[in-house]
Amino acid sequence: MAKARASFAIKRIYEEPAHDDGCRVLVDRLWPRGVSKERAQLELWLKDVAPSPPLRQEFAHMQERFEDFRARYEDELAGNPAVDQLVDLAAQHGKVTLLYAARDPEVNHARVLLEFLAARGRAK
Repeated sequence: MAKARASFAIKRIYEEPAHDDGCRVLVDRLWPRGVSKERAQLELWLKDVAPSPPLRQEFAHMQERFEDFRARYEDELAGNPAVDQLVDLAAQHGKVTLLYAARDPEVNHARVLLEFLAARGRAK
């Protein structure tokens, strides 16, 4: 019998929760402004998978710093046990939606995390 394939998606936490979100995990180190815990409908707030505070502050969501940020964040993720937690959640739930608060849907740490998880899945 084939095992169901685990998957990941990203979504702004300000968007309405959906039935197909699967397990909802906030991957920001700071709680997003204006979002109640009830509205967020989280399974988990995994602060430890977010970029380190110095890296986050240096990046400051400036597009011209994104490639350097990406490389340094991927280095952090490579040794981060919280990544294994996400993989385990995906195996349990089938789908994990990584929630983030950043405004830019392309230039943010959740996008890097999603791509890192996808590359890790291909490597196994």
